[in-house]
Amino acid sequence: MSLLITTLVTFVTFYSYLLIIRVLLTWFPTINWYNQPFAALAQITDPYLNLFRSIIPPLGGMDFSPILAFLVLNLAGGFLRAIPY
Repeated sequence: MSLLITTLVTFVTFYSYLLIIRVLLTWFPTINWYNQPFAALAQITDPYLNLFRSIIPPLGGMDFSPILAFLVLNLAGGFLRAIPY
């Protein structure tokens, strides 16, 4: 059981880093999201972000869905860390 929880916590942490990279790269409008490695990053992160984009539409050209996505991911990571081994 401990190995499973540790693996899930590691996955949540790694995925959080990928989301941070994805959000930071959106600040550069010249990035072509169809070229590698950006296309791979978008394929990994966009399905998760699209869940929250359907809840929070872009307001004034700003996409606030990553805030909710980070909140849910951090809550899941905290819940996993709180599970006793």
